[in-house]
Amino acid sequence: MSKSQANFDPLFDAPGSDGPSDPNRFLNRDHSWLEFNARVLEMCADPRTPLLERVRFMAIYSRNLDEFYMKRVGALRHAIESGMSAAMYDPLTPAQVLHKVRTRVLDLDGTQSKILEEHLMPELRAAGISLLEWSDLSEPERAETQAWFRRNVFPILTPLAVDPGHRFPFISNMSVSLGLVVRRPGEPETMFARVKIPELPSRMYELRSGRRFLPVQEIIEHNLDELFPGMEILQVLPFRVTRDAEIEAERDASDDLLESVEQKLKERKFARVVRLEVASGASPRILRFLMEELDLGAEDIYETSGLTDYGILDTIADVDLPALKYSRWTPLPPAELSSEGGASIFSQIRKGDILVHHPYQSFDLSVERFITAAADDPKVLCIKQSLYRTSGDSPFISSLIRAAESGKQVAVLVELRARFDEARNIEWARKLENAGVHVAYGVIGLKTHTKTALVVRQESDGIRCYGHVGTGNYNARTARVYEDIGLLTSDPLITEDLVGLFNYMTGRSRQTKFNKLLIAPVSMKRRFIELIEREVQTHSAERPGRIIAKMNQIEDRGVMDALYRASQAGVQIDLIVRGFCCIRPGVPGLSDNIRVRSLIGRFLEHSRIFYFGAGKSEPLDGDFFIGSADWMYRNLQTRVEAATPIEKLEHRRILWTTLEYALQDVRQSWQLNSDGSYKRISDAGVLAEDPRRLGLHQRLMNDAMALHSRSRGETSTLGDSVSDGSPQELELQSESRRRKPKNQRPVG
Repeated sequence: MSKSQANFDPLFDAPGSDGPSDPNRFLNRDHSWLEFNARVLEMCADPRTPLLERVRFMAIYSRNLDEFYMKRVGALRHAIESGMSAAMYDPLTPAQVLHKVRTRVLDLDGTQSKILEEHLMPELRAAGISLLEWSDLSEPERAETQAWFRRNVFPILTPLAVDPGHRFPFISNMSVSLGLVVRRPGEPETMFARVKIPELPSRMYELRSGRRFLPVQEIIEHNLDELFPGMEILQVLPFRVTRDAEIEAERDASDDLLESVEQKLKERKFARVVRLEVASGASPRILRFLMEELDLGAEDIYETSGLTDYGILDTIADVDLPALKYSRWTPLPPAELSSEGGASIFSQIRKGDILVHHPYQSFDLSVERFITAAADDPKVLCIKQSLYRTSGDSPFISSLIRAAESGKQVAVLVELRARFDEARNIEWARKLENAGVHVAYGVIGLKTHTKTALVVRQESDGIRCYGHVGTGNYNARTARVYEDIGLLTSDPLITEDLVGLFNYMTGRSRQTKFNKLLIAPVSMKRRFIELIEREVQTHSAERPGRIIAKMNQIEDRGVMDALYRASQAGVQIDLIVRGFCCIRPGVPGLSDNIRVRSLIGRFLEHSRIFYFGAGKSEPLDGDFFIGSADWMYRNLQTRVEAATPIEKLEHRRILWTTLEYALQDVRQSWQLNSDGSYKRISDAGVLAEDPRRLGLHQRLMNDAMALHSRSRGETSTLGDSVSDGSPQELELQSESRRRKPKNQRPVG
């Protein structure tokens, strides 16, 4: 299903570059993002992935696309209406980008419907799970369903007519509706009506026979006569609306940011419609009416032959059939944070830095424990923490409130503008303020995206600071499925930097120099470019330059041009980029020595790891960093971000192994071509016992289990020898080992 080069438009993918003024040296961001989502969709048809996980990936694909339309298509619409031409780094105008987006999305929507019909539904039926239509029901099942409808759905429904006495109703974002044309029997005049599909706990009804599911939309559609008794229903059209969410709240020194964000949230509710999805074969009459009322053009209409709302597939993915899911994984206690013997987490951190890798190691028993212990420890004087996104039942909020109520000084940076989490963050901010927590909303003009915490503790030899610098949010839920890395430290140089960073975020500090941390927008971009340039300066045949960087996406043109220069000098560069990537790898004379791959699988790859060889003969002697920032303009220039060096040898080995496994992966990887297309990396020719066939995630799970066993003094044969437990996986047996890294490119 990988996109062939022949299907790419030359405007998107001109293969060459005539120098730094040539916009063709970069790939288009929006197009690259769609190719990322195409890889998510490709997981739905991968027979090596357990069946219900493939169903889940299909729902994820649709949610991703919804956010893309709310964020990026809304922004493109604004650019078109304001008359913007193509940016100097992009050969396409916003209108051309939007046209290409539509073409690709229609192609992917067709693929999605085909995968559901030809792959997933037959396999689900074979496994005893059915996604039904009304016509599939027997008479007793229809009677059962209608009784459930009258009891649980009918009282909620509010049919809304449109006529001279009733205005066209407001259509909420992401809602599914039925548009109807009705009339009184014997009368020629017709009327439009709308029925909204209600937000029930589940938008699927499971029949009493079990594991047979019918969309609530189908049930309502075939019981409309109960909503419109005595009327003739002439036409019905299911439709779904997507509204613009690109309404970033800004402020100057005189604004109240909390009030500004609340106002923007109200505006978002009524923002313009940027996409109307309708069932294929749509009634032209209803469609014309909707287009007129919603102020839409033909380019805003997306017909689908599949489901109107693929989000309902989560109900099927939740079916309790472990054999059809990934084998259960419980994050393991970090070996360096053993709770045996009653040692406090602070005494353990004092022994030396502690690196934690989630979800392989427990977030609850490391980061969450750190803040909980700080809240409860009478020796702790102060806690400071930045919150970008956190869970609805966040344990961090309760710990911070408890700390403040016990008399500790607590300061929290709450980023109110974390998109789609604004309302939740406003709620947390008010709860924290009501408990006496000092709440700040960050630096004027910048988003606070850094994932940092600071604890100040009174000890026998004086005050000591402890810190956490991570790559992921303080979110206990996503920490179970997002891959992230964090450092717990009492290094005085790092904690001094954290003190300065929090002063920068909460006060009027304009600190520009830090001991070890790379801070955006102060110094991070400059330092990364200096490290790239250093690889050029130290590069030689004996000690070749080497850069490996792992992140969510890359788009900053200054960093990309520095990488191009390094490639031209002979530096070997591997980029592991899960999402969109605007750099062109493998272009002769420009990026011959750059390779880009993307990994999508069981866990969402979210950590940012940066490695620079530094001219050392031993890879582990190079420079390693972890942090919160991707190499994007917004992260490096308009957000507060932090990255920390990783200095302990055993921690560097963990990071090197993670990068090595990622670059060796033949299970869940794609290689980026210079034209912007991606090619799935095949395991053809890879021996059955080769651990590369396991993939990055399973290998790291195996390593975590082996390390846990060793830390408990148990004999273990885990490691690369353990299969992933899915029904499709071969039993792979090989000797558990930890190779000494060599100064060469890991096999890709």
